[in-house]
Amino acid sequence: MKALLVLFLICFSFTAFAQDDFLAKRYFEDGDFEKAVVFYEKLVEKEPRRTDFTESLVACYQQLERYVDAEQLLLLQIEKGRPNPIFLVELGYNYTLQQMPDKANTYYYQAIGMIEENPNYGYGIGFRFQKYALLDYALKAYDKAMNLNPSLDYNFQMARIYGEQGNIDKMYESYLTLIGNGKSSLSNVLRNFDDFITEDAEYVNNIKLKTILLKKAQKEPNILWNQLLSWLFVQQKQYNSAFRQEKAIFKRQNGASLHRLENLGNVSLENADLETATSIFKYIVENATNNVTQLNAKLNIIDIELIDADANQLNAVQKKYEQLTLEHGYKSQTLQLQIAYANFLTFKRDQPEDAIEVLKNSLELPLNDRGKAFVKLALGDILVYDKKFNEALIYFSQIQRSLKNDVLGQNARYKVAQTSFYKGDFDWALTQLKVLRSSTSQLIANDAMQLSLLISDNILEDSTQTALKKYARADLLAYQNKTKEAINILNDILENHKGEKIEDEALLKQGELHIQLKNFEAARFNYQKIIEFYASGILADDAHFRLAELYRKTLNVPEKAMTHYEKILYHYQDSYYFPQARKNFRLLRGDAIN
Repeated sequence: MKALLVLFLICFSFTAFAQDDFLAKRYFEDGDFEKAVVFYEKLVEKEPRRTDFTESLVACYQQLERYVDAEQLLLLQIEKGRPNPIFLVELGYNYTLQQMPDKANTYYYQAIGMIEENPNYGYGIGFRFQKYALLDYALKAYDKAMNLNPSLDYNFQMARIYGEQGNIDKMYESYLTLIGNGKSSLSNVLRNFDDFITEDAEYVNNIKLKTILLKKAQKEPNILWNQLLSWLFVQQKQYNSAFRQEKAIFKRQNGASLHRLENLGNVSLENADLETATSIFKYIVENATNNVTQLNAKLNIIDIELIDADANQLNAVQKKYEQLTLEHGYKSQTLQLQIAYANFLTFKRDQPEDAIEVLKNSLELPLNDRGKAFVKLALGDILVYDKKFNEALIYFSQIQRSLKNDVLGQNARYKVAQTSFYKGDFDWALTQLKVLRSSTSQLIANDAMQLSLLISDNILEDSTQTALKKYARADLLAYQNKTKEAINILNDILENHKGEKIEDEALLKQGELHIQLKNFEAARFNYQKIIEFYASGILADDAHFRLAELYRKTLNVPEKAMTHYEKILYHYQDSYYFPQARKNFRLLRGDAIN
């Protein structure tokens, strides 16, 4: 019976203790320090060795400006044998809060002095100084510990402090020492560099990093410095300079992969540096030992040649495709060639029947589920182009079933909705889109949301759905690259359906098509009209963003671009475009950003 009573008392005591701990933390987190201090005083009395309770009680006293109580508590801890050095920092900070710098410095230096007894104290003391933004003292603590014990490495912590202090040269040197010694990964260091450089090659921090890297490359031949220089040049959009670094890396690595060069070529292409992209892909063709890598590079060169290609260039490209098909034949390893050729025949030559034959032959190859899905997705797109909607829906549905939880399957579902929209089957399109609005792919989810809103906003307003059917026809013509015809149908909507909800959709779509035809003033007019007449509509943020991009990229009026990005930042915080608008705004303003 006694044993049971003792056990009961122990359990009760433990439960009460846990309850005090919980309430103390809750009151502290809520900022109710008057109540928190009562519980922490109990906890410190019960568990005087628990440093976390003592620290929390000190923090409560300081929040309540009970500095004398905090001082007495800390002195009790320090007067014990072998005190924890962080209490010296805490006592010093308690004097700092009271504007007593001399007393504070005395205890700060005592804390640093304890590192001589045990260099491993360096991290805890340095971290505590960082917590209170006492950065010079933190540097002294880390540096002293490293000097006493060379096996310790606090360069990462010191690099962060140098960055906070604005000592950029020392920050770069510390990070570079880390990766040079293999103490940190390249990707980790680059994430930290991101905070301090911009796209502007003349920005002071960019110049500093470039200078340091060039000096290191001269003193110590190491591809690491080439990799960092390449990364810097990419951030500055100097892709040709990055290409020179990547060639140096490739030449110095026997049997090296061309993967880095492929990535650089793709980035150059995405950023419209076509000359550099072409040079990179040609270099890959000349140096690739893998047929697939070489083929991909050739296909990228063809993609560049197709930009604004005239009839003669199209004929030349077709011969290249035919030659590549003769060289490689129909293989499961070269599906990218067959799909690229089929898309060329369809969207550039208006020969969908020939393209369909190419891809149906590809489906006869021994392919896995993903290989089949890639071919069927491309085949479905071409069947839509050829207005063979029902056959396209069969292929899209097959992908959807075989790769249900894959992004390819979700993409196929979106294609089902889009094709149903072109057919005028708006109810079925909406059914598919409702599922996709929670897609794991943000791009698919956003596209699904846009199309869903377009249909749902207009399907009820007009029982005949006349305007929506016209819009669907214009959208299909745009998909078929019949841009002028699509613009004409959108004009019909704007003239004959004034005041209807579809008007802003028609203006936005027409603006997009005007840009394709380089009718920039017409596009600007459309976007401006949405902003003026549909400021509270769901497409206002789209119009602001597209107009900002037009001013920034094409019309080269950065001041006006900033105005429209700023509108999104202040009035459309939940917009899909908000993150990119913020980034572009800050770039135009000259901020140093990620």
